[in-house]
This record gives sequence, structure tokens and C-alpha cells, in this order.
Amino acid sequence: MQLGELLEGIEIRDLSGDPGLEIEGLEYDSRLVKEGSLFIALRGQQQDGHDFIREAIQKGAAAVVAESAGAGRDSNRDVAMVRVLDTREALSGLAVRFYHRPFQDMNLIGITGTNGKTTTSYILESILLASGAKPGVIGTINYRLAGEAWEAPVTTPESLDLMRVLRRMADSGATDVVMEVSSHALDQGRVRACPFRVGIFTNISRDHLDYHHSMESYFFAKGLLFRGLGKKGNGDLARAVINVDDPRGRELLKQTHVPVVTYGLGRDCHVRADQVRVSTGGLTARLITPSGETDIRSPLIGDFNIHNILAASAGAFSLGIDLSAVSSGIAHLEKIPGRLELVKNSRSLAIVVDYAHTPDALLKALKSLRPLAKGRLITVFGCGGDRDKGKRRQMGLVAGEHSDLVFITSDNPRTEDPAAIAAQIEEGVRDAGQRILTGHTGSGVDGPGYLLDLDRGNAIRSAIEVAHEGDLVLIAGKGHEDYQIIGREKRPFNDRSVAAEAALEGGSACLVG
Repeated sequence: MQLGELLEGIEIRDLSGDPGLEIEGLEYDSRLVKEGSLFIALRGQQQDGHDFIREAIQKGAAAVVAESAGAGRDSNRDVAMVRVLDTREALSGLAVRFYHRPFQDMNLIGITGTNGKTTTSYILESILLASGAKPGVIGTINYRLAGEAWEAPVTTPESLDLMRVLRRMADSGATDVVMEVSSHALDQGRVRACPFRVGIFTNISRDHLDYHHSMESYFFAKGLLFRGLGKKGNGDLARAVINVDDPRGRELLKQTHVPVVTYGLGRDCHVRADQVRVSTGGLTARLITPSGETDIRSPLIGDFNIHNILAASAGAFSLGIDLSAVSSGIAHLEKIPGRLELVKNSRSLAIVVDYAHTPDALLKALKSLRPLAKGRLITVFGCGGDRDKGKRRQMGLVAGEHSDLVFITSDNPRTEDPAAIAAQIEEGVRDAGQRILTGHTGSGVDGPGYLLDLDRGNAIRSAIEVAHEGDLVLIAGKGHEDYQIIGREKRPFNDRSVAAEAALEGGSACLVG
């Protein structure tokens, strides 16, 4: 595509060079630039793409989009220079044009909230499949379509990567794309060009305050999805799906200009559930919607999953999917990687791996699992480094108040000292009234209390070693992740594999309610 064609609709402050240049590809990472690329210099939190313009030109960039007038002028290669006010906004428009509006023949469904995005996306995907649709999913665990999956570097990709993925899905015949939309993505405008037909709000609680700095700023970012609905030419079809059991959900009702479908357990909700029953085999309920009622059964454990089921069901209702497909899709989704996932093992121990890495998510997981544990509830968890430090004590407090035995360990410490992170968690566990258990090893650990072991593998193995019949071990924080980030190195590590090996893999997990 010629440079001039790409720039149509982009607000340009200055252009020097030939607009007839043929552009072979778009890149915002100078390391990926090839001959004929258009390089877009983005300003990030840690690095500024303008510092890499010279490198991009040397690698063969035919043109550069930048915010600074003098950027790259000292290069010995003659390239076209395009100056704009906001390169991130320009990148979004350029990506849409280069990949020929990949979303134009599909329904885009965006899901945002602190917890439940991944589970809701899996349930809605299953419902769409049951309805005969061909859904793609862009989310935390992976990006996938029709049995094919590829790695998800981030929950919601940068606008260029997003359009590239959507084009791949469109070319493969995707009818719908279910997308987890992070607060970072909303704040940075990664999805600003996406004409979402449905926006789904799950809930909000403390997270990412290292980035947003306040809950108000965090909530404002989440609200961008709903304030933008119906402004991309699909106003007649766009719907906001909002959890009004969450107080912030009721605030969102005032922020969107499209029809709203509410969900929750209250009788005033458009989509709600009645007769909810939760057991070790999953949950059952009567699903009530404006289009009728039906009995549902889900293999997913945890009482909080009823809200994820309601979110997906309300999204399906907004898309006009019939109740039989909703019921079928819910029933056929057996598990979600790293979300209250039972670890099969030959000892028939109750071992559960969950992604809970916020105070609210950990609280919900522990409350859901408590009725399923005949004996003690043993929790193994840590907190990530270089992230919101304020939630560490809170998570320690939650673990201490709702567990019989706590193993404080390392998560993804990144560039922080794991011992310093653990000390902040320990403060909360102590405030919950737990005492440190020293001099105890093996089966001698009975609790209540807590232990410190910064080697995550050792902590998991120790927790499983001390578990008796009837105890339940929750390994929280990393869920589906198959790595641990120590320093700047990503090392292979999988909670599920370590736990299964520790319990002598081979049998099947059994929870007795």
C-alpha cells in the first residue's frame, strides 16, 4: 500500500518525502523493521521509540511517523518523515487501513473488569460454538480460533498487533471475536478503532495501581469501553452488558449511550439466576432472561462462577443467541486452564490451581473452596514484583483470615527482592492472627499458622506433603502460566506440573463435599 493511501484520515502536522512510496509493512519495534517498512515511534513507559528512529532507518525503513520534527534527520538515508501529534493514535488508524478493516464482517465482544474476564470469554466462546458460530478469542491465556492457538504476549495486544490478529481471524472465517480488554489497553488506546458490538463489565477491585495510581483512574480507564460503544457506526446494534451486583456497575449505567443489559442475582436484573446450587461437581441454576428461562448446569466449581456464567449469557442474549445454545455451551465447557483447576494426582488429594492475584480474587477463591474442604484449607501464594505493592499486605490478610495453613512464597519477583515482597505479605498474614511455624517439617506441620519458603517449587511440594486426606491445597497467583520471571529472565515453571509431580501424578483429583 502506498504511503499516501495509508495516511488518509490521519491528522498530519507535516510530511516530507514521497507519498507514493510503497509500504511493505508497519512496525513500532525497530528490531522488526525490514526493507520498505513504515516505522511508528511510540512513547512508552520505559522506552521512547523516537530514540530508535535512526536504527529503524538503518534497517531499511522507507518512512517514519513521529511526533518530533527533527527525529531521524541526521540519518544518511533519505526517507519520508511524517509528523503527527500522537503516534499511538496514528498507529491505530494506520493499522486499520493496512489490514483493510479486518473487523468489518464480524461481531466484536469486549470484556473488561478486574476478575472474571478469562472465564467469561471461555464460556461465551463455548456458547457461540454451540450456536453454530466460528468465534475467535483474544485473551490472557492465548489467542485462538477453530482449534488453533498461538501465544498471547499480553492480554490485549497493541493496536497494530491487534489488527494483524483480527486479519488472521477474518481470513479464517471468524464470525465473532471475544476479546479481553485490559485497563492498560483502554488507557493507551489500543482498541480505540474497534467497533465493539457488545461491551461486558465483570467487576472491579484493587489491581494495577502501580500503573493507574488510584481506583478512580483505574475505573475511568475501564469506563472508556462503555463510553465508546456505538460511536464507530454500529450504534443500532451496540449493547452494554453490566454487572449491577457490583456498585461500580451501577455507575457505568450512566456512562454509556447504548441500550444496557444488566445481569446479577437481583430480581431487577435483565439476566439473572435463581435456585443456584454449588457442589464439587459444579453448579446448577435456573437462568432467567428477557427471552425466556432455562435450567443450566456447569462443571465449573466455585460459587462466583455464577456471575461469569451470567455475564456470558447476557452477552449471548445481546447477540440474539437462543437459550438452547446458551444452555448447551455452558454445559460443555469442562474447565478453564488455571482457573480453579483441579490437578489430577494418584493420591486423590484435592489440589486446585488458580490465577487469583488480587485480594478480591483470592478472597473469592478461598470462600468458594472452603465448603469443599473436609479438612484444612492450605494456601500457597506470593505476589508479583514491580507491580502494585499496596495489595501485598491485603492479600496476606485475606489468606491469613481464610486459610488454616499458609505458605508464603515467590510469584514472579521480576527485579524486586523476593524476600522483601514476602515480608510485605507476611505483615498481612500476621495481622490476621496467624503465627509463623518454625522448626516444623513434613507431616509435623498442623497449623494454624504460616511458613515462608521463597522457592516456589519447594513451597508447593511442602504444602502437598503436609496435606492430609480431606485437606484442600490452593496454589494461587500464576494459574495457567508456564514460567516464572526472576530478574529479567523468564524461566520454565508450571504450578500444575510441579503439584502433580509432588502428589505422584497418575490418578484423578477428588473433592468430597
